[in-house]
Amino acid sequence: MLKIIDAMRIQSAQFYTSSSKANQCPKEDRPEYAFIGRSNVGKSSLINKLCDRKSLAKTSSTPGKTQLINHFDIDGKWYLVDLPGFGYAKVSKTLRSTFGALITDYISSRKNLMCLFVLIDSRIPMQDIDLVFMNSMIENGVPIALVFTKTDKLNKTQFSTNMKKYEEKLLEYWEELPPVFYTSSKNGLGSEELLTFIDDLNSKW
Repeated sequence: MLKIIDAMRIQSAQFYTSSSKANQCPKEDRPEYAFIGRSNVGKSSLINKLCDRKSLAKTSSTPGKTQLINHFDIDGKWYLVDLPGFGYAKVSKTLRSTFGALITDYISSRKNLMCLFVLIDSRIPMQDIDLVFMNSMIENGVPIALVFTKTDKLNKTQFSTNMKKYEEKLLEYWEELPPVFYTSSKNGLGSEELLTFIDDLNSKW
């Protein structure tokens, strides 16, 4: 069992490049996994926790700060991709439009994208923008997984209630749920499961 845990541990995580256009991204010569969600969902904190680095992905108290496609080299074997957040009202309409085009171009063009991890704040009810985005991904055949963040901020009853409501809502649209992960960047919940999932997909590359 210890060997399995060790195998899932990221040894090296380094910033690789930022891209303002999808065609500027690195060569598609290795599998990559992208993380996306509404601004302030805890994306940077989760990435840092997964990689066991305090400031690999830059966190900010200002939502909407990530405005580029950020690639991180993981163990020289795969890419972790930090995508711009979406749905933050204080970002100008022009920037929101740019984010939309950038995200769409990236997702539709990257042949080596093994999974798009859609991050959702577990504390709040389903947001229309999340539902629209996820449905769009499913309809276009994009492989996604749902990652609920900030679960440490809920007690067991709140967590159970919220997750049941999410499941019921999503099953109104989908026949079955995609892979689902429950995470906390504070206590590390879900990190091992996410890395194991990624490792399994890497073996199929």
